[in-house]
Amino acid sequence: MKIAFCFPGQGSVEQGMGRDVAEAVPEAMEVFERASEASDLDLRRLCFEAPLSELVATEIQQPALVASSLALLAALRARGIHADYVIGHSVGEFAALAASDVVEVEGAVALVRERGIAMAEAARQHPGAMAAILGLEDEVVEELCRRIQGVWPANYNCPGQLVVSGAHPSVDECCEEAEREGAKRAVKLKVSGAFHSPLVARAAERLKPAVDRIKFSPPSVPFMSTVTAKIEPAQKLGTLLVDQLTSPVKFTQATRELIKDGVGTFVEVGPGNVLSGLVKRIDRSVKAVSVNNLASLRKLEETLDTA
Repeated sequence: MKIAFCFPGQGSVEQGMGRDVAEAVPEAMEVFERASEASDLDLRRLCFEAPLSELVATEIQQPALVASSLALLAALRARGIHADYVIGHSVGEFAALAASDVVEVEGAVALVRERGIAMAEAARQHPGAMAAILGLEDEVVEELCRRIQGVWPANYNCPGQLVVSGAHPSVDECCEEAEREGAKRAVKLKVSGAFHSPLVARAAERLKPAVDRIKFSPPSVPFMSTVTAKIEPAQKLGTLLVDQLTSPVKFTQATRELIKDGVGTFVEVGPGNVLSGLVKRIDRSVKAVSVNNLASLRKLEETLDTA
């Protein structure tokens, strides 16, 4: 049975993330050291010791999250656990690309640091909002976005959970209309901007020169893009990383494609357990496990040994 490693996006950040694994696995600690140098941030202190109030800023959270995910990946590799595919949710795509050896740890984290700064700046210049619409068919939410000016589909997380993004009044109107259409809930998210929408186009413009300087190697493990929901080659990755900022995250569609390709186990590599929960809602027949600390790493080893 094929295995996919999934890398979480913004919002999965946790206090103390990666610390116990890094203290137990030298390869994981090395990732934090390399990532700190590449980002000009003390990621070891931020991830191990900083309060959540310091971690939540977009420009800090994104490199911290990717560094933690890649440290956990290093611990998996040190134990001989490897994937047949990789996939990431939003900023998690940068960790997925490092996991497929398209870029080094340093290149991935440096890009993510630039991305976080660009997104924070774009959000200050064009304030916006995001909201999760729960309990409606995707097509109904898409129709609302077509009808209401200034709001767009942003994250296809799982059936019955589509996040929209846009101007504050437009998102508020979309939430109201969604509840009239029968949505169970429409919840505004605690984010600083209208990410994955045209309102953050300036972030994409700022990120592009940094992406253009990177030479992407051919993936050693197939990379499933959540921009296109297709396996993508190295020559398309630069464009996709820029497009990703203003495009919706097609996690539902991409996960279904991996299942069609024979993936039966999804391992979420990084803080939290958001993606493993989404995977189970997409298809209950597959296994979905989270590796976010030393105990869960050992549990995965035992699971795979007995499989």
